Amino acid sequence: EVQMVESGGGLVQPGGSLRLSCAASGFLFSDHYMTWARQAPGKGLEWVSGITRGGGSKDYADSVKGRFTISRDNAKNTLFLQMNSLKPEDTAMYYCVRGSDKFGPRGQGTQVTVSS
Repeated sequence: EVQMVESGGGLVQPGGSLRLSCAASGFLFSDHYMTWARQAPGKGLEWVSGITRGGGSKDYADSVKGRFTISRDNAKNTLFLQMNSLKPEDTAMYYCVRGSDKFGPRGQGTQVTVSS
């Protein structure tokens, strides 16, 4: 069974940092491009960042470029998202997605709330 479990979300003040993790199982993690997507209240699903199978190439949405860093540990089947300089507009449910399509198989999500 394909499973992805996100963790690391929480409440943080503007300017703060969080590190999200996604533990994957049920498929060969190293064979897949992986994506982070997010959904803010009342808005559609937004693609945030993606990383190639070996981690050698990374892409970011303009809204997070320079503040977020995606990485992966294929030995541990884990995807990460380091989020710095967080803004209130980053408040959303964050999802780990298998593949490059933000609507692909994903986990239950982890909530990130940026507020003072």
